[in-house]
Parts: sequence; C-alpha cells; structure tokens
Amino acid sequence: MLLTSTDAGRIGLEFLLADWNIPEDYRDWFTIFNSRLTGEFWYIVELGVEGFPDKWFIQVYDTGSCDPNYTFISPISGSEGYLDLKNIPYIIADVLVAERNSR
Repeated sequence: MLLTSTDAGRIGLEFLLADWNIPEDYRDWFTIFNSRLTGEFWYIVELGVEGFPDKWFIQVYDTGSCDPNYTFISPISGSEGYLDLKNIPYIIADVLVAERNSR
C-alpha cells in the first residue's frame, strides 16, 4: 500500500473541494471523519461538515486517484427545508442544498 490513512483522507478532501470548486478559505468547514482501508488497494474516506449529519464517502485508490462516483448520505432531504443551513457560509450551504436535492 502506497498511501497511509492520513494521506487518503487528505486526498479525498482535496478531491471533494476541487469537485465543488470550494475555495481554500472554506476548507476548515470540512472534516475527515474516517479513512479506512477497504480491500487491498483503496480507502473509503468519510467527509462532512462539522455539526451536520450529511456525509460524503469517497473511494481513494492506492495510486492517489479518487473514484468520481462518490456517495452522499443525509437523513435530511431537500423537501424538508434548509433552516439548519442559515448560519454557515453561502458556498457551503449551496453544496449541501445541491447534494440533498440530488438524492
């Protein structure tokens, strides 16, 4: 295995930030909750916004590349409203709204 769990977590986070075009200034809003080796050649990295139940699961291969078909899970659907997002930066709220609506 070429990567450590920490490396995979960092790579997964960078992938998510790039995928959503989130500026570096907002990086600290995201947290790596878990990075675990699955199988022989990849990690599953669990990311989220601290204090929110929404989670992204990104597969990071030992080559350092990420599967672009990551999974987003949230107990909150778009139809339930977005009152929980009123006190966070617009760009973070926009990402969560988009992900919740796409489920």
